[in-house]
Amino acid sequence: MTLGLHGEYKVHGGKLVVVDLDVVQGLLANVSVSGDFFLEPDEALADINNALNGRSVDLPATALAAAITEALPAGVVLFGFSAQAVAVAVRRALAKATGWADHQWEIIAPTVRPTVVNVALDEVLTEEVGAGRRNPTLRLWDWDEPSVVIGSFQSVRNELDPAGVERHGITVVRRISGGGAMFMEAGNCITYSLYLPQTLVDGLSFEDSYKFLDSWVLAALASLGVQAYYVPLNDIATDQGKIGGAAQKRLSNGGMLHHVTMSYDIDADKMVDVLRIGKEKLSDKGTRSAKKRVDPLRRQTGLGRTEILEHLMAAFVERYDARAATLTDGELAEAARRVEAKFGTRAWLERIP
Repeated sequence: MTLGLHGEYKVHGGKLVVVDLDVVQGLLANVSVSGDFFLEPDEALADINNALNGRSVDLPATALAAAITEALPAGVVLFGFSAQAVAVAVRRALAKATGWADHQWEIIAPTVRPTVVNVALDEVLTEEVGAGRRNPTLRLWDWDEPSVVIGSFQSVRNELDPAGVERHGITVVRRISGGGAMFMEAGNCITYSLYLPQTLVDGLSFEDSYKFLDSWVLAALASLGVQAYYVPLNDIATDQGKIGGAAQKRLSNGGMLHHVTMSYDIDADKMVDVLRIGKEKLSDKGTRSAKKRVDPLRRQTGLGRTEILEHLMAAFVERYDARAATLTDGELAEAARRVEAKFGTRAWLERIP
C-alpha cells in the first residue's frame, strides 16, 4: 500500500490538472482529480474519479484515458484539459512519467563542428541519456560549411538537385530522425537538440509532444516579440510565415531526440536551387512558393544571431534551472567513430537513393 501520491500536468495552452491518489494492492484508490480547468456538468468529476479507481497501476496512459472517456456521459464538456491530460497526471503521480522539474537539465553552448559530427552527436547523446550516463541535455549546434541535413526516410534523388549541390558546395548528410530536409548555411540558422528520457513525454501523443518540448522556445520567442506557434505536425510558424521545423527519434533504450532548426536568415534563391521542393510538398501550406513560405528571425526581430542564441539559452536556464555542461572526450571520440562507420559513408547517405 502506498498513500498520498501526487501528480501534476499543465496542458500546453490549457489548464493545470492535479491528481492525488493511493495505491492498494497494485490498484489505484481514492483518486481525486482537481485543477483550474472547466467541466460541465459538475457531477462529471465524480465519473472521472470513479473511472480511475480500481485500475491497475501498470496501465499505459492511453488505457487510462480510454477508461475516462468511456465513463463520461454524452454531452460532458472538458474545457482546458482532456482525458489524456488526466492520464498523464496519474502516470506522473505513479512516477511512471516525469516532468521537466524531475530532472537536472544541462545545456551545451554552440561550438563549430562539421555538420556530419553534429548529426553523429545526436545519436551518441540520445543513447547516453537513455542509458542514464548523461543528464537530459539541450545542445545548440554550430557549423561553418553550407549543408543540407535530410531526414532518415528521404530519398537523396528526390530531395536534392545534384547540380545545385555541386554549384554551391553543399555538404549533404542524413540524420537519424524523420521529417524534411534542412538547408543550413553557416550563420543563417539556429539549430538545437534536446536529449531526454521518454518518460518526459509519457502519455502525450506524438503531435502534443512536439508542442510540449518546445513550449520553452515559443515563450522565449514571444518575449522577443515573435508570436510563434506549431502548425501540425512539426512546423513552427508565425503569421508572417514558417520559421522552422522539428523532428524526433525515440530509441529502444528509452532515450529520445527532439531537434529544431529555425531560419535566422536565408538565401531563398540558393535554397530552391539545391532542394527539390515540389507542388505536392506545398499543397497544404497555403502557398505556391517555397521562397515565400519562410520568414526568418532576423527580419522579425532585428537582432543578431548571437543575441537570439544567448536569449534562448538564458530562457532555458531560467525556466529549467539548467547548468552549463560540455561534451566529454568519450562522447566526441564515439561521434568521430560513428562518422567513419556510419554518418560519413555513402551507404548511410544513400540508403534511400
